[in-house]
Parts: sequence; structure tokens; C-alpha cells
Amino acid sequence: MNTRITVAAILGATALALTACSGTDTADSPGNAKHAATPKFTPSPGWSAAEKAAGIPPKPTGAKRAELLRALAAANPDIVKYEDKAIEAARNQCSAINGGAHKPDWTASQRFSYKDVTTSEAQGKQINEALKGLGFCKA
Repeated sequence: MNTRITVAAILGATALALTACSGTDTADSPGNAKHAATPKFTPSPGWSAAEKAAGIPPKPTGAKRAELLRALAAANPDIVKYEDKAIEAARNQCSAINGGAHKPDWTASQRFSYKDVTTSEAQGKQINEALKGLGFCKA
């Protein structure tokens, strides 16, 4: 008896899901002209302001980027195997530093451990010192 109820419930849920998807509205329909011109995701113009409010500095370029990568490599050479990931991790780590994180060294060790790169808490401390020493986290 329980099997029949379960099967009936699954079939009912599937039918409801399918009817919700079976609409005939298209971008060419007269009522949808407004939606056709608007992309599904538009980045907010205040994104940089939100990053700044969170204590995240802008992406470094040129000499500043090279200097940051050298400082990160001094703490853990493997970190810079993925330069873009390292830069994003550094920017995000600034939010922990600027926000007065409870365990910033541990946070750095987690943030800079990705793919085949593992960062210890001691290396996280070196990373934080490098970020502060460079003045990178001043948003």
C-alpha cells in the first residue's frame, strides 16, 4: 500500500513539474518583448562599491600584480601555480583582514588551499603578513 502511495505522489509531482515547464511563451510573443531584450543576469553597477565595502581591494595589474604574486610565492610557492586563483584569494583574504576575522591565519590557509595546493596555517600567517606589509588590503 505504501508503495502505491509513493508512486502516486511521485507521478503527481512529476506531472506538476512538467505543466509548469510547458508554457508557450517565447521571446517573440507580444507580451514578452520586454523580457527578450533583458539578459538573465546583469552585473550590478555597484559591484565595485560592494567589494570596497567588504574590504576587498581592486584587482592588481602590472607591477602590483607581479609584486603580490612574488609575496605569495614566498609564503608558499605552489600558491602561484594558479595565478588568477591566488589573486582572487588574496583579494578575498583582505575582507578577513580588514573585517577583523577571528582566525585570519586559518582563514588564509583555507582560502589558499585549492586544487592540488595545500596551505598550512603557518603559511597563512606569512600570507597575511605579506598582504599587510604590501599595503594590498587597504581598500
